[in-house]
Amino acid sequence: MAEVLTAEAVRDELGGLAGWSGDPAGITRTVELVSFLDAIAVVDRVAATAEELDHHPDIDIRWRTVTFRCVTHSVGGVTMRDIRLARRIDEIVESA
Repeated sequence: MAEVLTAEAVRDELGGLAGWSGDPAGITRTVELVSFLDAIAVVDRVAATAEELDHHPDIDIRWRTVTFRCVTHSVGGVTMRDIRLARRIDEIVESA
């Protein structure tokens, strides 16, 4: 089972992630896309990636603003699975 990262480890990992913030309870990034359809397209790509990784973020869509929250619910905190997913989300957002 994955282990929850310490506050220091989360802080270190967030240093390498664009626009993410948080603590051992969860990490979050909010992005604004050009249009609602662009936001939905990004969410669709993140959903496919989440299925591939078998690890799913919480996603909030507000018009063209999307917030991603990553936490490993089964252990109650941020694990390396969340960091890997956040990196993939960054790749998807950057290519949008």
